[in-house]
Amino acid sequence: MSAGQAAGEAAGAAAPSALPRVLSALFYGTCSFLIVLVNKALLSAYSFPSPMFLGIGQMTATILILYVSKLNKIVHFPDFDKSIPVKLFPLPLIYVGNHISGLSSTSKLSLPMFTVLRKFTIPLTLLLEIIILGKRYPLSIIVSVFAIILGAFIAAGSDLSFNLEGYTFVLLNDIFTAANGVYTKQKINPKELGKYGVLFYNACFMVVPTVIISFSTGDFQQATHFQHWTNFLFVFQFLLSCLLGFLLMYSTVLCSHYNSALTTTVVGAIKNISIAYIGMLIGGDYIFSVLNFIGLNICMAGGLRYSFLTLRGNSKPTQPGDEENTLPESKS
Repeated sequence: MSAGQAAGEAAGAAAPSALPRVLSALFYGTCSFLIVLVNKALLSAYSFPSPMFLGIGQMTATILILYVSKLNKIVHFPDFDKSIPVKLFPLPLIYVGNHISGLSSTSKLSLPMFTVLRKFTIPLTLLLEIIILGKRYPLSIIVSVFAIILGAFIAAGSDLSFNLEGYTFVLLNDIFTAANGVYTKQKINPKELGKYGVLFYNACFMVVPTVIISFSTGDFQQATHFQHWTNFLFVFQFLLSCLLGFLLMYSTVLCSHYNSALTTTVVGAIKNISIAYIGMLIGGDYIFSVLNFIGLNICMAGGLRYSFLTLRGNSKPTQPGDEENTLPESKS
């Protein structure tokens, strides 16, 4: 009798945990989808010359939103002390590299090709989770991941608009994104900085160096003299990008908190494939080929297979003393 009650209570306790996992993944996918479209409009349609300046705007929005929220006791994170830089390292460096390489790569490639090359973030995340976090994944998950990569290879092999600079930026972005996801998962312990502390201090530590680099390279001057600052629609989209930059960073941390860094990366991949399909219809910069289309479909199949396995619970990585087992207790 008591054993049955205990089993029922355990099942009831486990059931709610699925909802935040799914909702956090959907929130991240939506934010990531929207910011790519807005950034593409700013950097390509308006030919805004400064992806670094746009990154500064997104960091500034993050600092202001979180600082005001802390003052009004909406969120909580520790006050600054000398231990915080040590706790965060190397996240700030990875963070700014991810920002700049991501914004630069968006403007250099067609939207569908950009989404294909971003798939290489997935095996990098898988590898880093194994090395840094000590996680182990079942064969079914590894097969799903490499199905996505196979599709990316097939699709990229037929690219008729090869751009070496664009490919370099997007592959750097893959490395930074993988490292950012894995180290974020490691650093968001609620007993230390927590989700909001990681976001706030990351932005604080990197906004000033990024402004200095922007000034020294002439990037800042190009941005301030841009001709469309009097265009209401452009300014609205710039501010929207800054807000979405904060929401994307927050949703990434939230998704990594409730899921794994690998799941966050695969959600991003599924979102990118969806953008590729939209780009075929309305983007105007997609060059159709049979191989590219087949590759995209293989990517989507692998991503959906991974999602199915995750929802069934087969993807939960094994790790000695895995922090996932303590998340519901440590979250207040």
